[in-house]
Amino acid sequence: MAENKRILLASRPVGMPAADNFRLEIAPVPRPAEGEVLVRIEMISLDPAMRGWMNEGTTYIRGVALGEVMRAFAAGRVIQSRHPAFADGDYVSGLLGAQSYAAVPARLLTRLDLSLGPLEWHLGVLGMPGMTAYFGLLERGKPQPGETVFISGAAGIIGSTVGQIARIKGCRAVGTAGSDEKCRYLIEECGFDGAINYKTEDVEARIRELCPKGINILYDNVGGDILDIGLAHLARGARVVICGAISQYNEPTVRGPRNYMKIVTARATLTGIIVFDFQERYPEAVEQLSKWLKNGQLHTRTDFVEGIENFYSALMKLYAGANFGKMILKV
Repeated sequence: MAENKRILLASRPVGMPAADNFRLEIAPVPRPAEGEVLVRIEMISLDPAMRGWMNEGTTYIRGVALGEVMRAFAAGRVIQSRHPAFADGDYVSGLLGAQSYAAVPARLLTRLDLSLGPLEWHLGVLGMPGMTAYFGLLERGKPQPGETVFISGAAGIIGSTVGQIARIKGCRAVGTAGSDEKCRYLIEECGFDGAINYKTEDVEARIRELCPKGINILYDNVGGDILDIGLAHLARGARVVICGAISQYNEPTVRGPRNYMKIVTARATLTGIIVFDFQERYPEAVEQLSKWLKNGQLHTRTDFVEGIENFYSALMKLYAGANFGKMILKV
């Protein structure tokens, strides 16, 4: 008999999440109500934003309540539809949660076209991370040919996609990563002009070397010290796009930038990217990204962990920076 394995938020983390903040529960497979769709989940996306969702209160989205299924983007196959928009056998994605099965309103689902790429891509480069990279760079950063784009956390799915789109648009791409292997990946596979191992190299000296005319677009996924160093090297008229701050998510408080006055002297702008603001335009981005993937201009990599019971260890791999590519939990 089928059963629904669910990861519940048992308590709120203080700092880095601990194993006892989560609880594995075995529940019956839900029955879809009228207008709902029952999905058998095959893959769960693990994303840095999940740490913020564990907190109480509301930012751009409310925190997960204690005892609720942990919020997560996921993808799978429809096994029972009670809405005419979806048929049994369709592949779909959405905020389905960290569980084996989900019964959700049809309006919350996106039908997936697997001719555009394998299922995991629809949680990565063709999913929320790819949308964040696409709209964050093109709509917030507004790149122009010949400009230099600096990306912190560049070997992650968002950062590597940002850098590759920048190159497609005629820009130079320079980024930071946490190992020599990841730096080689950025240069040899993703086509970056330069990569800095922030764990072993002098980041400021390397930025001076690799960005001699300054940074025109700073796409920040990390926050903390690397954001401060990047701000110090802004070119006149630079655009700073704040996507995330993974170096800060497990700290008691998020530390803001010290070098913010460079925004003034560089006549720069600083803005944030929340991907849900562009939801109506997702099909446009998916179509363009899939074309770049098919013609070899865009590359992506996935890091799989097997088994929903390994949710916590996979999440810790993400926050330790030990993953190489999009972090996916295979159910």
